[in-house]
Amino acid sequence: MTSFFRFIAKHTAYLYFLIYCSLSIAIMQLERKETLDAIRERGLAINAAVAEQMSGLWSLFTLKQNNERLFLQNARLMSKLLQQELALHDIEDRQSLVENRPDEMSRFTIARVVDRRFSATDNMLIIDVGKNNGISKEQSVMTPDGLVGRIIEVSDNYAKVLPIINRNLKVSVVTDSTRTNGLLSWSNGNERIAHIEHVPISGTLLVGEGVSTSDYSTFACRGIPVGTIERISKDKLFYNVDIRLGVDFSSLNQVMVCPAKPSQEKLELMQSHDSPEKEE
Repeated sequence: MTSFFRFIAKHTAYLYFLIYCSLSIAIMQLERKETLDAIRERGLAINAAVAEQMSGLWSLFTLKQNNERLFLQNARLMSKLLQQELALHDIEDRQSLVENRPDEMSRFTIARVVDRRFSATDNMLIIDVGKNNGISKEQSVMTPDGLVGRIIEVSDNYAKVLPIINRNLKVSVVTDSTRTNGLLSWSNGNERIAHIEHVPISGTLLVGEGVSTSDYSTFACRGIPVGTIERISKDKLFYNVDIRLGVDFSSLNQVMVCPAKPSQEKLELMQSHDSPEKEE
């Protein structure tokens, strides 16, 4: 190692000469047109490659921004479209309700179902009319397909409806053909099937026969359709009767509130004592 450094120190002048010669040759080569063109081409190629990479990165960034902008724009358009479709459905449902209601029911108040409590036994509905619309408790609610339920609570702008698919609501009904009376009830999770209670086996019933509200009802006016008899079987004293309800509660949106209110005189007589007063 020492001899190597000694050799370098001894021949330093020659080494400098070789370096200078190499630099001179390199400068001479660089001054040639062919060399300059080659260097320029290589530089352009490198510059183009770098620019292409940078452009690709910028395109990815701008593409992401454009995608986000388009996504937000599509979301706004979708929101407007959904609002328009909902409004159109509401108009169509309301128009269908108006066209299908009888002429004598022109004073019915049209309402929209705005909330519902789902349950296997105790369903409940909220409609968007209340005291400000002339609605009061004990009025009946229906559609052209049949009875929906009874109003049990009213606020200024809303009303709570106890539907017939609630085990706490019983409705006096009568069959359309045989005029057999009974009591409509509902007790299971099938929203399309209800029962008629207290029909003695001495009565007459027909499968497929229509069922509607009777004069005995304390809240519903007479003749509101309820459904059709689907199955009949005999028990010891009474029939077991299943009826298919006319109203499809799974797609219920628009309803009508009957203007007729229950007779207070009738209710008072029904609630009075059955035993006659004793004569003095």
